[in-house]
Amino acid sequence: MSDDVETETKTSGRKPLTLRRTEKGAVKQSFSHGRSKTVVVETKRRRVLSPKKDTEAKETIVEKKAPKKTVKAAPAAPEETDDDKKKGSVLRTLSNDEKNARAEALVKARKEKAVRDQREAAERAEREARESEERAKLELERKRVAEEEAKRAREAEERRRAEDAAREALEAEERERKRRSDAKAEGRSEKPKSTPAPNEADANNPLAQLGGRLKTKRNNNTDDRQSKTKESPRRRTGKLTIANALDDDERQRSLASVRRAREREKQARQSRGDGQRVLRDVIIPETITVQELAARMSMRAVDLVKELMKEGQMVMANDVLDADTAQLVAEDLGHTVKRVAESDVEEGLGGGEDADGDLEPRPPVVTIMGHVDHGKTSLLDAMRQTDIVAGEAGGITQHIGAYQINLGDERKITFLDTPGHAAFTQMRARGAEVTDIIILVVAADDSIMPQTEEAISHAKAAGVPIIVAINKVDKPDADPNKVRTDLLQHEIQVESMGGEIQDVEVSALKKTNLDALQDAILLQAELLELKANPNRKAEGAIVEARLDKGRGAVATMLVERGALKRGDIMVAGSEWGKVRAMSDDKGAQVKEAGPAYPVEVLGLNGVPEPGDKFYVVESEARAREVAEFRSRQRRDKYAAKSSGSSLEQMMAQLQDAEIKELPIVIKGDVQGSVEAIVSSLNKMSTEEVRVKVLHTGVGGVSESDVILAGASGAAVVGFNVRANKQARENAERDNVEIRYYSVIYDLLDDIKGVLTGMLDPELRETFLGNAEILEVFSISKQGKVAGCRVTEGQVRRGAKVRLIRDNVVIHEGELSQLIRFKDDVNEVTMGQECGMSFANYEDLKAGDTIECFAVESVTRSL
Repeated sequence: MSDDVETETKTSGRKPLTLRRTEKGAVKQSFSHGRSKTVVVETKRRRVLSPKKDTEAKETIVEKKAPKKTVKAAPAAPEETDDDKKKGSVLRTLSNDEKNARAEALVKARKEKAVRDQREAAERAEREARESEERAKLELERKRVAEEEAKRAREAEERRRAEDAAREALEAEERERKRRSDAKAEGRSEKPKSTPAPNEADANNPLAQLGGRLKTKRNNNTDDRQSKTKESPRRRTGKLTIANALDDDERQRSLASVRRAREREKQARQSRGDGQRVLRDVIIPETITVQELAARMSMRAVDLVKELMKEGQMVMANDVLDADTAQLVAEDLGHTVKRVAESDVEEGLGGGEDADGDLEPRPPVVTIMGHVDHGKTSLLDAMRQTDIVAGEAGGITQHIGAYQINLGDERKITFLDTPGHAAFTQMRARGAEVTDIIILVVAADDSIMPQTEEAISHAKAAGVPIIVAINKVDKPDADPNKVRTDLLQHEIQVESMGGEIQDVEVSALKKTNLDALQDAILLQAELLELKANPNRKAEGAIVEARLDKGRGAVATMLVERGALKRGDIMVAGSEWGKVRAMSDDKGAQVKEAGPAYPVEVLGLNGVPEPGDKFYVVESEARAREVAEFRSRQRRDKYAAKSSGSSLEQMMAQLQDAEIKELPIVIKGDVQGSVEAIVSSLNKMSTEEVRVKVLHTGVGGVSESDVILAGASGAAVVGFNVRANKQARENAERDNVEIRYYSVIYDLLDDIKGVLTGMLDPELRETFLGNAEILEVFSISKQGKVAGCRVTEGQVRRGAKVRLIRDNVVIHEGELSQLIRFKDDVNEVTMGQECGMSFANYEDLKAGDTIECFAVESVTRSL
């Protein structure tokens, strides 16, 4: 064993016996507190029965404690000899794979170490650069602070010297004035004292010269001390060490002190500025926030909010003010107000007036108006040879339609068909605004009706001539003369009665006298001399708009002047787009639409509002700018109405909190129908119940509509639209009700029924009878029972009762027990005696009167 392991000192005792050849090595382990332990590692090799050159012997490591003496690790085992091979022992050798793996691990470790060193060097360089940059910034800040301190010190010294000089001048002047007054009082003039000249003897005296030198040195020392205290302290430069800190006699000012001084100066400037308000020229747009208005007036937003609160406006800094309110506030504070408008972006949209030489005759635009079911659409069908009524739900018109008929000889008439139902007031008003002639259709059997009167009002407001068409003259009970007479009450005098307004008796069903109506229209158009310029950029009005699935926003437009072409860029209200396709009232594609020509246009990025004007512009940037301005203007005006409130509005909101609301989401096929539905629902509101429209839109019911309704506990109403699959699934999952309607009558009736059910029932009181208490008895387990006689009417058990004492009601409750001859009865009539007891009340006295009455609830209706 001595050839395997070498030790510094021989171990005592007997060596262990082994059956196989082993390799030993000593490993020293170090622990804390200076402790160590040496472990002998023996490697036993297993004998291989069929040894090969490249086979490896498995190793088994066995640890064994070494003796107390330190053993030095043995050197590497010698290479295996031929004699060892003959004996059958196999030495441990590394295979090629292990050597390669160890080499790869070593290379990998070196690469990782290089990458780690490189990263640490980069981080160290970055950290040093950042520290140097911070030191440079700190040094710059210190220099700037030192310069400011020195500047302030110099300014203070200059002010002090100027003040001292002025004070000395005033004192000298005062002394001279006093001296002159004293001299005048004594009657003599005093000569000014002269400065004594130096004595020549003193100049030759050494003691006098020594005293002069000491005096001069003392004065110089005093001046040095004064200059040292007056000059500003210098900032310390370089690295701060203990030696530098001990050698530095001057006390330096810290950055925190400088910041505090600056803050004090800022507060002092603000306090001085309150008394000296700066008046400015304030530019106020149409809407402005409180914060922005305060900045333009050079004041704090908090102070402006206080001023507005004094005026009764409860606003915050981010609330929006309208231009009038902002102008009043600015003028009250003494500023000069200059009103400007962002609407300058709309300048040049409509263009100028056309020259007379450029004008050409155009077809008249005729609007058919009248009461519901008086035959407006049927009359239009008779002239167009079509059947529009069959396509309308319920046989009533619920959209405004635009059509054009050709009478031959280049004579054309453009018709606008408006609904006659009471809910479509705004549609009729829009039809009256864009028309040239109004045909007032009156049924000969019904005469003047409410919507007829409204149509007359719209025509008068628009200043449009009227042609009266008396329809349904083929009915047996038709009376056209009654219609003419009733029109006189509304200041409409027809030609047959000496007036100037044309009237024609027609029958849409029999198609009689339609030519006379067309001739009347053409005659009126000739009198109006309708002309327009077709050779310019188009402009006109939006008659109707809707959201079509697959085509997007579809708008029915009426061109007023110019020519609308495919590919034109246009802006309509707050929407803009490029004309991708145009079709006429028959569905045929057209490339150009002239004046008074109705077309359906595709290409807008959204659904415009009916009644908006459209203009063709030169570029997309111009159209986008105008559309964004209009949408922003609409949004700001809405925010100005909702933000901020006076004390009166706050009280009104508290009262509104007690009103029961029916939240709904409305989706319709066209914007005009949705507008009519919302207007009719708002008219149903009372002081107790009202309809709260959460959202309106054009198009099918989407998933977002259902989510909004589910979050608000509302119902979704679809008018001539349907919900998509995702919306239906979401509605079933969230229990959101979706109702579909095609006739506006049914929708309004259902909403009215729901509002009626939300009304609190009316409690109606019915008098039953009176009874007088004769005696009061105390009965165990029952309390007090009043012995009474019914003096009027009858008394019922379970009815409401009032206890009246000295004509004052002292209790109101319920009659719990009614007894007659020891038996419980349900009713006691007049003249009979009985026993009564009240529920939870026993303060009964003889002589009291009991009034019995019944309360019934009556269902109310709108």
